[in-house]
Amino acid sequence: MLIKRTADIPSSEITSESIYLRRREFMVRSGLALTAAALPSGLLAEDGTPLRPLKAVSATPAMSVSGFYTDEKKTPFDDVARYNNFYEFGTDKGDPARYAHALTTDPWSVQVDGEVGKPGNYALEDLLKGIDLEERIYRLRCVEAWSMVVPWVGVPLHKLLAKLEPTSKAKYVEFTTLVRPSEMRGQKSRFSTIDWPYVEGLRMDEAMHPLTLMAVGLYGKELPNQNGAPFRLVVPWKYGFKSIKSIVKIRLTETQPKTTWQQLAPSEYGFYANVNPTVDHPRWSQKYERRLPNSLFDPNRIKTQMFNGYEAQVASLYKGMNLRRYY
Repeated sequence: MLIKRTADIPSSEITSESIYLRRREFMVRSGLALTAAALPSGLLAEDGTPLRPLKAVSATPAMSVSGFYTDEKKTPFDDVARYNNFYEFGTDKGDPARYAHALTTDPWSVQVDGEVGKPGNYALEDLLKGIDLEERIYRLRCVEAWSMVVPWVGVPLHKLLAKLEPTSKAKYVEFTTLVRPSEMRGQKSRFSTIDWPYVEGLRMDEAMHPLTLMAVGLYGKELPNQNGAPFRLVVPWKYGFKSIKSIVKIRLTETQPKTTWQQLAPSEYGFYANVNPTVDHPRWSQKYERRLPNSLFDPNRIKTQMFNGYEAQVASLYKGMNLRRYY
């Protein structure tokens, strides 16, 4: 659901009231409950109505030992919603916010197959049923050296996978993005170098780590389309391109998935994509990042942390690995 101000909404883009209410009811039934204080004021849903806070629950604002929260300043909602890489809608950072309103996200289904005991084509509501939604305030570090702090809402991936009953042969989890050129204009661009669909993957122990989240919202609201609605991955210790958006397929496999960017430019984008300030991108340094919001005269430049600041939580996953070779 694209967030816009009333004056910017053409009548052709307005979501029908029945669809809007159905999605809203789903989120409430699923237990999305965040403090009203966390919500920015003055924001409107795509049908022009104010976005309403949901029933309040407590949330820990300070950085926890688990890494689920950080007390760093959150990136304003407008910056999170308007500055994105989502090449399905175009290569400019503003393209997703300009064009993602065309994407239909309700109904939404996810195909599950491979090494699982419960394969099938699940409605998103059914896939998430019985798993409580949680708020996580995570850093997000792009491989392009810009960063954000985002309050996500979602379900831990390990809980979802447990529900699907992985077999003993499952060593990796492969994720696939929607292909719908009629609504995702970047997929029909003659200038695109991507062989759609977009594919990403995790090793099984990465997928089962408590920090790995399947997000359905941010800032206490449903995910805007440009941020990967209605269902995306968030892996906070990896570069942002690993956190695949608008997922329609989850496949558990014995072999490492052939991921999109690794196939396009293997010397630049490895399978692991762990945030590592000691390993530069071939074309730029990774020692520093530009935290949004920023400007030409105030770049808000900060040092990048190993594993994006989650070293205490995830370093054990890579014990003994050469992180320069397996980048």
